[in-house]
Amino acid sequence: MTITIYHNPDCGTSRNTLAIIRQSGEEPEVIEYLKNPPSRERLVELIAAMGMTPRQLLREKGTPYAELNLGDPKWTDDEILDFMLAHPILINRPIVVSPLGVVLARPSEKVLDILPNPQIGAFTKEDGEVVIDSQGKRVA
Repeated sequence: MTITIYHNPDCGTSRNTLAIIRQSGEEPEVIEYLKNPPSRERLVELIAAMGMTPRQLLREKGTPYAELNLGDPKWTDDEILDFMLAHPILINRPIVVSPLGVVLARPSEKVLDILPNPQIGAFTKEDGEVVIDSQGKRVA
């Protein structure tokens, strides 16, 4: 079974998501999307599989979002895709693809919804937030 994560190792949410996948017993294909961005066709496929629009996948924090005036509704989906391809940091992450679906794993525990083995045992995020308790139950 193949799981793919579009990953940014500098992002805590992305690191936590990768750790959850690995703790589930899977070793995913890790694509550092800032170094190897998806093609336009692949990005369109991912967005469609998540049931999102390109605008919904835009990342604002730590990106050129404001300086490019991407909050302006004048930009079409195609234009937003052009911006994402020119500036991959604008693609929100992590995106995880599994045989069970595709999710933007924000928060990181959303990845549990598409893991073949979501029973991973206790898990605590890097910041100390408990995601799964010692009895294996998700903490709300």
